Amino acid sequence: MKIGVFGGTFNPIHLAHLRIAEEIRETFALSRVIFIPAAPPPHKPLADDLSFAERLKMVSLATRGNPFFTVSDLEGRREGKSYSIDTLHELRELYPRHEFFLIMGSDSFADFRTWKEYRAIFACCNIVVITRPGAALSLRDALPDEAAREFCYCAATNVLSHRSGYSVYSLEGSLLDISSTDIRSRIRRGKSIRYLVPETVERHIKKQRLYAYHHESATHTP
Repeated sequence: MKIGVFGGTFNPIHLAHLRIAEEIRETFALSRVIFIPAAPPPHKPLADDLSFAERLKMVSLATRGNPFFTVSDLEGRREGKSYSIDTLHELRELYPRHEFFLIMGSDSFADFRTWKEYRAIFACCNIVVITRPGAALSLRDALPDEAAREFCYCAATNVLSHRSGYSVYSLEGSLLDISSTDIRSRIRRGKSIRYLVPETVERHIKKQRLYAYHHESATHTP
């Protein structure tokens, strides 16, 4: 059985996240995709300081109704800093006979050498790098030099084959120019986020006054 692992801050989760997961599931014939909100990401600060519980709730709302999507609070239950290599080790223990596909954006792959034990990640799962529409990415050129000797590269398919038997693939994402940063900005400016996030997520953000809460409190006159 093949399982996709989609980690991220999901701050908030939006329709492009969901579409990417669906396209990868279909392309690689995955039996399911596990969404794993990060808490907190050790390599970058979390914008707006939204709690893990709130982000987990939004991911749960967004994926509800899709039998191929599941959500894990694994990183939220871990004490101390949370790293992808630790998450993958735990998943391999939970599902020892499964093959994993780690999903990441091209920006993350470009910074992959800064991840904890990144070379060990190459040896324990496949990686699918999502590229922006029309933005060509040579995986060989993006590969850290110190790891290059561990791979064979096929230029025709733009696939890196690791000596462990796992591979690194690239997949061009759908033309959905949506970002969590822009969504947070729109909320703070009082703009609509309809059709950028699932309706269930939009309702939750409004009900809980997420992202805009501090701004509204600061400008409100009793």
